[in-house]
Order: sequence, then C-alpha cells, then structure tokens
Amino acid sequence: MNKKILVTGGAGFLGSHLCEKLLGQGHEVLCVDNYFTGNKSNILPLLDNAKFELLRHDVTFPLYVEVDEIYNLACPASPIHYQHAPVHTTKTSVHGAINMLGLAKRVGKWIKLVQTCPNLSKLVQTCSNLFKLDQNGSNLFKLDQTCSNLIKLDQT
Repeated sequence: MNKKILVTGGAGFLGSHLCEKLLGQGHEVLCVDNYFTGNKSNILPLLDNAKFELLRHDVTFPLYVEVDEIYNLACPASPIHYQHAPVHTTKTSVHGAINMLGLAKRVGKWIKLVQTCPNLSKLVQTCSNLFKLDQNGSNLFKLDQTCSNLIKLDQT
C-alpha cells in the first residue's frame, strides 16, 4: 500500500536519500526543509517526480498536513553546524520533535525521530518522554534544565 510520508530535513544528505528510497518504493513524499544545513541541490533530481512535494518550512513552528508516516530528520547533524548555532540546533531538536510528535498525535500515525548528535539524542528522548508524560507544562523546568546542561556539554 502506498503512503503519503513526511520527511523533515528532507534536503539534507540523509533526508534526500530517504526521500529517494521512499519514492522508489512508490510512496508519495512530502519533503520539508528550511535549508539551514540542507541544500536544494540534494533534491533537484526528485523535483520532476509527480509523487514528490517540497515545502520550505522550519519545524520549530507547527506543521498542519495529512500524512501516513513521519520521519523527523530535521536537525543540524555536523558538529560544525550545531556548535556554531547551539540555540538554533536545540530549538530545532526540541521544538521540532515536539511539533512532529503533536502532528503524529493529531493524525494518529507513527513517527520516527532521528538524531545524529549523541547529546541531542538524549535531549530529544527526554523531550519525547516529558511530552508523553505531561502535556500541561509542569515538566517544562526539567526540560529547560536538561536543554541548558546538554548545550553546555556540547560546547566543551
């Protein structure tokens, strides 16, 4: 069965290859990227495919689309990028993960969160757990503290 699949960070190295693979399997692909580290040249060969759709969007803001699966690869993966812009990277990881979890909950579909930075992976896992445990905001201090600690760790 062909699905409509969202790939955030789809213009990045990994994301563009994932988009290509999913298209090769016959799926429709919605590629979302803000081009902070992704590059449109990575997806140029896919633009002629009728099942490929490109949306320039920053996942730190909510996204309202209808999809069957979500692959969240949106986050600067290279130490050069995430150490240069730690706040933006953290926002992308945290807000992006929360926004994509919210989308997955709204559409009732599963999500695959992918993070390549070890500290950011811990952060996203913490966010996911806190998001699942309490959506009323009482754990925001703990989340804020975790973010601060991981940014400090990553800058050493």
